Amino acid sequence: MKLLISPAKKMRVDRDFLSPQTTPALADQSALLLKELRKLSYSQLKKLLACSDVLAREAFAGFQEMELPWGETPALLAYDGIQYKYMAPGLFTQEQLDYVKDRLRILSGFYGVLRPFDGVSPYRLEMQAKLSTSRGKNLYQFWGSLLGEHLLGEDSVLVNLASEEYAKAVRHSVEGKARFVTCVFGEETEDGNLVEKGVYVKMARGEMVRFAAERMAQSPEELQAFDRLGYQFDRKRSRENTYVFRRESVPGKRKEVFRENKDCR
Repeated sequence: MKLLISPAKKMRVDRDFLSPQTTPALADQSALLLKELRKLSYSQLKKLLACSDVLAREAFAGFQEMELPWGETPALLAYDGIQYKYMAPGLFTQEQLDYVKDRLRILSGFYGVLRPFDGVSPYRLEMQAKLSTSRGKNLYQFWGSLLGEHLLGEDSVLVNLASEEYAKAVRHSVEGKARFVTCVFGEETEDGNLVEKGVYVKMARGEMVRFAAERMAQSPEELQAFDRLGYQFDRKRSRENTYVFRRESVPGKRKEVFRENKDCR
């Protein structure tokens, strides 16, 4: 079983805690992307990334200076979003670090698929970016079936804890060839509907990885016992390959429409 998660936009360099142990498996593909990114002017890159001047200048300099395939920070520690804060990898025991090293995979627009101890450099490139290459007009076309094929070479059971932006880069090439279980985290409203709220979904995904590592979970069925942040497995709403975890809605919070398999990082 492999747990699939999204990256975070915010990244950091950490040279002190743990050192990288491996290089990204698809670094040769990242090198092709880097070549295309370096062709872009600053204004073209800023438009592609749709971000502020500060972030665009940082990204532009980063791509110009980046050296592949080796990065200074293990992927597990390089991302700094809500999901990763709740996963809290810096608090893992050695046994738990060994578990995620084997079981966790991070999907990335730039690196494709990352193992937790692959060395990475800070970058800004979301999977939905419309970067034109010889393979097509966006990153979904660039990666094609490569991500799915790589994962199929590692395991036949995949647990999807990624946002739809990243999950759809894999789903099309693994369905029918592997078991692909998507975890949905929703709140039940007074009228009985189920809604997903982005921040809480991110929190739950991080907690689920920690839960799996603490339990040394070997199968998706073991994840049904997840009971953190007020969530409980909803057997009635769940299906063989869609696990729904429900909690009571918090009064006064903005409601969002629930759509299965459509969520935020």
